[in-house]
Amino acid sequence: MTVNSGSPAWYLRRLSRMGPREVGGRVGDTVRRRRWRSEPPDCPSVTGARFTAVLPAGTFAAIPPDAAKRLIAEADRLMYGHAEFFGVVRDDMTDPDWWCDPKTGRRAPWGYAFDVPYRNEDAVGDIKQIWEPSRHQYLTQLAAAYAITGDERYAERVAEHLRSWWKANPPLRGVHWISGIELGIRLLSWVWIRRLLDGWPGAAGLFEDNPVALNQIWHHQRWLAAFPSRGSSANNHVVAEAAGQFAAACAFGWFPSSARWRTDALRSLERHLRSNTFPSGLNRELATEYHGLVLELGLAAVAEADAADVPVPATIRLVLLRMTDALAAVVDNRLRPPRQGDADDGHGLVVDGEGTDRWASLLATGDAVFGRLAWWPTVTGTDVRTPLLAALIRPYANKGTAPAVARPASRPGHFADAGMTILRGPAEIWCRCDGGPHGFLSIAAHAHADALSVEVRHDGVDVLADPGTFCYHGQPGWRQYFRSTLGHNTLQLDGGDQSVSGGPFLWTRQARSRVLVADASDASGGGTARWCAEHDGYQPSVHRRRVELTAASQELRIVDEVRGRHGPHRAVRLAFHLGPAITADLADNRAVLTWTRDGEERSAVLDLPGQLSWRSHRGETDPPLGWYSPGFGRKEPATTLVGTGFADGSAPLGEFTTVLRFRGPGDE
Repeated sequence: MTVNSGSPAWYLRRLSRMGPREVGGRVGDTVRRRRWRSEPPDCPSVTGARFTAVLPAGTFAAIPPDAAKRLIAEADRLMYGHAEFFGVVRDDMTDPDWWCDPKTGRRAPWGYAFDVPYRNEDAVGDIKQIWEPSRHQYLTQLAAAYAITGDERYAERVAEHLRSWWKANPPLRGVHWISGIELGIRLLSWVWIRRLLDGWPGAAGLFEDNPVALNQIWHHQRWLAAFPSRGSSANNHVVAEAAGQFAAACAFGWFPSSARWRTDALRSLERHLRSNTFPSGLNRELATEYHGLVLELGLAAVAEADAADVPVPATIRLVLLRMTDALAAVVDNRLRPPRQGDADDGHGLVVDGEGTDRWASLLATGDAVFGRLAWWPTVTGTDVRTPLLAALIRPYANKGTAPAVARPASRPGHFADAGMTILRGPAEIWCRCDGGPHGFLSIAAHAHADALSVEVRHDGVDVLADPGTFCYHGQPGWRQYFRSTLGHNTLQLDGGDQSVSGGPFLWTRQARSRVLVADASDASGGGTARWCAEHDGYQPSVHRRRVELTAASQELRIVDEVRGRHGPHRAVRLAFHLGPAITADLADNRAVLTWTRDGEERSAVLDLPGQLSWRSHRGETDPPLGWYSPGFGRKEPATTLVGTGFADGSAPLGEFTTVLRFRGPGDE
């Protein structure tokens, strides 16, 4: 059962996931917040500040023309006031209300920041809708448009909006001073805005010669130094906090505390990049979009270090190298990574226009900074951000010669520490198998109850899809569904989830998985790739799943077993979520799947376990079933096939075989 965030029961459950050190730190935070309410800290006076972290001459000439064209088109839409955040179109961005949620029409209350009930949508509105524009990443786009074109209209709009925001959001007042990740990303945006506006005559007057700006920059850094994410919350948030703090302390190092902030933030960044990342290079939250966010933040922080000539520990570059190689290893043939765990469309640094491929951009930057390996997929897209970062980041040691560290000689298919296995077959068949940990840290905040789930694509098209995330706050029924076991391509017993949720970002019991077989040999050249894993989320029973991908028949076979001690009847539901492009014709226990890719009709046959009774669901709301979320805040109907029945007999108690066979041209 989901417990609403902020309720007494939630606080008790949340407290139970903390250790003594974290509890002590949070008590100290509470005392500090009370003291700041009555005695707010004052910004020291600053004289003679200069901004020196500029881009090298000739940087903008390296931006590909098509990437620049996309960016300028985006900037022009913004100049007309048009923007979209999480599926909500806004036409008020010429003069935005920084406290208003356009989705609900509610306006966040004024007051001391830590008194604002930001988790309560009835009181505040959708907090993500309010926070996102105030990350000021749309202003980095406008600033980049100025840098490319020299058109001062873009720079003047940036200045108007920054002055408006600073006036409406004085330090420690209101909803934008609550969450450290927001402050960290906002600082990073301000650093890049100042850099990209460097050729504009008003840049110094907007930043270093502006007491209001100096006050905001100082208070942001003072806040981050005082209230870091702690213990069970030290996930991607603490990386964003450290990256933003470090970037600002490098580029805006004008304050008495700047050197200390820079040192402390760099230490935190190094520690948490390591702790948030498996040795294999995958992010420990096992939520792919947060892998992208952390990688972007780390690259941006290294860019600031190199621009300011601040040495960084070698471990930081090593972690970012491994993250980049891991990303290159797991993407499909269209450069799409797995859709695993939570995703909220969060970015570390945005300077590109609509239509730019985020993952291609990261791989292009990885190529520029670390050097691509022979097995990396080819990146055909272009972006603005790569030339900007590459102009600041020093190439990795020994790039182009002998590597400083051992990098994979061939494309990895199995990541043992993360429990992720990628099976690849002919005709661009891609299959992700999940046998890893439930999530990261004691609360596993961004995990889903998806143990042993599979995700299957054909030439980049979702066939058996991970439905995604859709929402965080304000819609608990939808949050629960998209995190649930039934909301993934795996087996559910007795109507419950494998792991038990205690709130929208809290799991109180976590299923433990282990991989038994992982032969991820590329099946495209012949033979069969195999995977087998099990989890204990349905104690005393164990769910075991075997997956085989056979090249000759273009066939994926999935066998589910319920093993161990159990009663005579356990209710089974087995779900297969189809991608939004897939049309399914279900008859008994066979579904014919059809879709179009690049104008070509394609198809597959899905033979489902005959022991179960199968029904097709699409766009149902009571309860939710049959949905796909292409991005945060957006959902669309999609077909979900659900088989129901009972597992009977002795161990193994029920064996359910599913076969997905892709048809080639001329196949009947």
